[in-house]
Amino acid sequence: MKLLRYGPRGAEKPGLLDNTGRIRELSHLVADIGGEALTVLDRIAAIDPASLPLVEGNPRLGACVGGTGKFMCIGLNYADHAAESGMAVPAEPVLFMKATSAICGPNDPLIIPRGSQKTDWEVELGVVIGKPAKYVSQADALGHVAGYCVINDVSERGWQIERGGQWTKGKSGDNFGPTGPWLVTPDEAGDPQDLSLWLSVNGEKVQNGSTRTMVFGVAHLVSYLSQFMTLHPGDIISTGTPPGVGLGMKPPRYLKPGDVVELGIKNLGSQKQLCVADV
Repeated sequence: MKLLRYGPRGAEKPGLLDNTGRIRELSHLVADIGGEALTVLDRIAAIDPASLPLVEGNPRLGACVGGTGKFMCIGLNYADHAAESGMAVPAEPVLFMKATSAICGPNDPLIIPRGSQKTDWEVELGVVIGKPAKYVSQADALGHVAGYCVINDVSERGWQIERGGQWTKGKSGDNFGPTGPWLVTPDEAGDPQDLSLWLSVNGEKVQNGSTRTMVFGVAHLVSYLSQFMTLHPGDIISTGTPPGVGLGMKPPRYLKPGDVVELGIKNLGSQKQLCVADV
């Protein structure tokens, strides 16, 4: 299934994308795509999409999961991206958190913060937890996944690297977490370790990679994180980016108002964001 949330920001409704690309309404079945609803996806899967009410028009798409409690991110999880960043491949997953207030729809504006000089892009595979995970093994880890999605882990490199402390301040700006367009269930997403992913800026493809080259795969990451904290339905893990970010270019290249960023992952859909200056 391809699940989604549509409508004005803060008032999104749950929906499903049918096999003709049209949105079907789910609000009479679940309150939202998130939390408890993620534990009963089999009930939604059993329904004929054609029996669901059709959503007319072309509504805004919100983040594909709501009520996220934790937005966990993995740094330097592609060896070639670590190299372009001038950092060593980690012996264990590098973990940081992105503020949940950064989460936005897949096509919402990419807001360049006031004073930013180094706003950068990162296409990433997102993993959405579907049932609580605590001390789970790698063998069982994927059974706790509700589905997968596209994430742009937008980053302000100066604030991330040059301003002291951890990475969070450079990762948590408003709209720094476009998520979606869809939450794709594992049966349709395919092997999470064999998905191509790409990103372009103003029509120029700058990232073109595959999840095959992850240092730590999805099962490893879910299991690893669950040793330190319980993962709850709706929590997101953003699994790292392949090479091609602005930081790694020579000279470095960063986003400016008016730029257009497009990105996507095989089987999971695509995003498009217009860069705008914060006021």
